Amino acid sequence: MTDLPTGVRRQLDEWDLTPDGPPIQGSTSVVTDVRTPDGIPAVLKIAGADGSEQEHLALRRWNGVGAVRLLRADPHRRALLLERAGSQNLDLLWDVEACEVVADSYRRLHVPPLPQLRSLTTEVERWVEEFERLPRSAPVPRRLVEQAVSAGRDLSSHHDHTVLLHGDLHYRKMLSGEREPWLVIGPKPVNGDPHAEIAPMLWHRWDELEGNVRAGVRTRFYALVDAAGLDEARARAWTTIRVVHRAVRTLAGAAANSEALTKYVAIAKAVQD
Repeated sequence: MTDLPTGVRRQLDEWDLTPDGPPIQGSTSVVTDVRTPDGIPAVLKIAGADGSEQEHLALRRWNGVGAVRLLRADPHRRALLLERAGSQNLDLLWDVEACEVVADSYRRLHVPPLPQLRSLTTEVERWVEEFERLPRSAPVPRRLVEQAVSAGRDLSSHHDHTVLLHGDLHYRKMLSGEREPWLVIGPKPVNGDPHAEIAPMLWHRWDELEGNVRAGVRTRFYALVDAAGLDEARARAWTTIRVVHRAVRTLAGAAANSEALTKYVAIAKAVQD
């Protein structure tokens, strides 16, 4: 216990939990396998300020349908007690097969929006302003920037497709389970258009696309669109908006990552007609 981070020790004491393994420090959270007072295996997660502050709202809304169950939460401390899923994720599967698994999960996760959550369309209005301020000398093709501006203006004026989105759903955000084959973890929930959900599946497992980026991105894109029954044009527009936003964020960083920038531009180009 003395080797555990202070926040973990405090939550173990408060919820009467027993450590069942060493804490795992992620980039923005600490996760520890624990057992409840009844001996039930669970996971204690202490999250950082990374956009997952409202994770508990989405997990409570899903109530274990396609996602790990929320057993207990202390939102002020960003502490969550979660159902313990398996250790395997979708990296085990061929990427297209994994896309089909994720697309199938959309049907259950994309439930009516939660009033407590921020709106993606409202965020896009701000993104469009950032896109417009981007200098023409920026290393992002102007054509893609203009497409993102146009699509952002159009889509931010429509709220008829709004659902609860996971916000960051990709291969490592689905773990093997016993009661269901795969369970979603780690949402960064937002209310928005379901077509905006697919983009993270395109920019993760990027190394696998080396030498065949355009075809690989398009294969994933169409696998997701077809399996989820999404509208191709709308999915293309939302993907363009999200990857251009990632590119702009990359440029705004203290040390712009040229590899990341190249990746986002390549995705935006690949999904065009």
